Amino acid sequence: MANLTTNHKPRTLNFLYLCISIKKIMSTEEKSLHFIEQIIEDSLASGFPQANLRFRFPPEPNGYLHIGHAKSICLNFGLGLKYNAPVNLRFDDTNPAKEEQEYVDAIKEDLLWLGFNWAEERYASDYFQQLYDWAILMIKKGKAYVDSQSSEDMAAQKGTPTQPGVDGPYRNRSVEENLTLFEGMKKGDFPEGSHVLRAKIDMASTNMLMRDPLMYRILHRHHHRTGDDWNIYPMYDYAHGESDYIEQISHSICTLEFVMHRELYNWFLDQIYDDTLVRPNQYEFARLNLNYTVMSKRKLLQLVQENIVNGWDDPRMPTISGLRRRGYTPASIRKFCDVIGVAKRENIIDVSLLEFCLREDLNKTAPRVMAVLDPVKVVITNYPEGKEEFLDAENNQEDESAGFRKVPFSKELYIEREDFLEVAPAKFFRLSLGNEVRLKNAYIIKGESVVKDANGNIIEIHVSYDTDSLSGSGSEASKRKVAGTLHWVSIKHALEAEVRLYDRLFIDEAPDSHKEKDFLDFMNANSLQIIKGFVEPSLSTVKSGDKFQFQRIGYFNVDKDSTASKLVFNKTVGLKDAWEEKGKKEENSINNSLKDINKYFKVATREERIAIRKAIGETLTGISNYSLLQNSFKKNINNNKSSLLFANLILKYSSLKISDFDKEDLTKLYLMSLRSESTFVRSRALLNLQYLGYDSDFVNSFKEEILKLKSNPTKSTTERETEFIDQILNK
Repeated sequence: MANLTTNHKPRTLNFLYLCISIKKIMSTEEKSLHFIEQIIEDSLASGFPQANLRFRFPPEPNGYLHIGHAKSICLNFGLGLKYNAPVNLRFDDTNPAKEEQEYVDAIKEDLLWLGFNWAEERYASDYFQQLYDWAILMIKKGKAYVDSQSSEDMAAQKGTPTQPGVDGPYRNRSVEENLTLFEGMKKGDFPEGSHVLRAKIDMASTNMLMRDPLMYRILHRHHHRTGDDWNIYPMYDYAHGESDYIEQISHSICTLEFVMHRELYNWFLDQIYDDTLVRPNQYEFARLNLNYTVMSKRKLLQLVQENIVNGWDDPRMPTISGLRRRGYTPASIRKFCDVIGVAKRENIIDVSLLEFCLREDLNKTAPRVMAVLDPVKVVITNYPEGKEEFLDAENNQEDESAGFRKVPFSKELYIEREDFLEVAPAKFFRLSLGNEVRLKNAYIIKGESVVKDANGNIIEIHVSYDTDSLSGSGSEASKRKVAGTLHWVSIKHALEAEVRLYDRLFIDEAPDSHKEKDFLDFMNANSLQIIKGFVEPSLSTVKSGDKFQFQRIGYFNVDKDSTASKLVFNKTVGLKDAWEEKGKKEENSINNSLKDINKYFKVATREERIAIRKAIGETLTGISNYSLLQNSFKKNINNNKSSLLFANLILKYSSLKISDFDKEDLTKLYLMSLRSESTFVRSRALLNLQYLGYDSDFVNSFKEEILKLKSNPTKSTTERETEFIDQILNK
């Protein structure tokens, strides 16, 4: 399995590099072991019996699984398959305040859909009595006590990472008192928050998790499995390792945020371990971080609860159920998890890689059909009235066994509106007046004339066709080469369909990583567009989940809302990565603007400078990538005059608000700009300070620098700069 990692801080792995890696992986049968496989191999080599290998996937049933969980699923179940070892599905159902049976059912459905079967279905709640009995034993050994402090007092008493904690007032309660209180907690004698059970470890430990962590809290909540039997519930850190021990899990695999928990995991095991049984060991790997996505269950729940999306299975969601509804395949997700590998260090994976894996899979399996999503009518003037033909169309050129289907052809057709221009530029290879194109699987047509409505909009295109040019007929005319090939549907036979055009939910590559910004600020307003389209009649009998390639457009699947009388298709992914192209275009625009700004200092007239500034301003206004703008802004805060001017123009023209910028960065930029050798840089800084809406305190913080400019003008100071200085000082 590939181990595509970096030894640096988290970053987005280059998409081209990853795609090359996929090709290598697909063409190489033998793969190197990832580090967890190597750990297992070392265990076996040291004498650990292979028959004792056992793994688990332990989701908390408080939400739907997302693509990040898929990595853990593929890892654990993949190890089970590789070593012929059982893998348990264990629900960590220790918090009834957030857990529901709905989530349990959804998780099981997702696992089966991904292609994995578990050995045993277990629940942490299966072990509530055993966990309670062990807690009693720990109290009797002086290893646990009931604390009656408030949560605020406990937090203060716990200390800080650099300051040790101190013993709380209840730490040395007698065993008898602790047993009595704990029994009362179990019976429901006390309100929530009044008492907790804590492990008695070390309040001075350098690992704050070891400073007497919570083991139990009081919750008077109904549990989806145990009902109202319990009024206390174990904390994750206590229940997790002990559950592994009960199930005899050999390798307990979790994500890197639990590295510091490993010491506590082992401490709890030390209290109960019997050396005749398998002792679980915890190992950590880097979780999946995906750009243009949020993975937090809390934030995903917020999207659902605030009706920003239409439920957990909204096709824009990164949940497995959302991906399934969008049209993703289990094979594509498994391949994606295989390609990104298992690493020890955090990195950010480009979502384009996930889409690439999907295209690779659908390209092999999805039947090709024709659909027109933005139709304009085409009339073939020399085609006989009332004539119909049923033409052969290949179902999938990647799969010879897929065969052919018949598609109806007639005098009146729909084509895409964007596939026609009255007068076409040189590199327009679609239909235009006087030019020829081929209709897919059909004839060559030539644009003759158009019909327009009262507003000048084209409502019909009149064409003629070459009667001898039918595709595959073998005639000389059929072999003629023309500039382009268009998809189409016969109006008489086409089926109307609702088409839901889905796109990424966020416009920024890291929507939940910006200080003082809500991730909802980066919602993509165009993440869903619902349109009416027309599809060929072969789709009349489709079923929910069926997948197709709409030729020249992208991959689509049949939504669960679809019926025989109302077809509904979801756009799964385009044939090309539009976001990759857009990202490159915006990056190129930034780079070109930086080149153009150098000219600003070389031209002779103010009019030329204004023209350059306006052109750069238009470019910056058109860039929507928040992170790109932020990074470009920060990168250009340096003593180079071109860089300083560019950063100032980002402030003036970009879509970002002043509140989006870090105050320290702004202060640094303005100090550097006001001290610049260039009057153009100083003037732009003065104008920005005056007109961009800063509060008076911020502007006044530069008063000393501005007074220096007034009292000690440089050789480059112009009358306009002097005017700006006076304006800001008077204001």
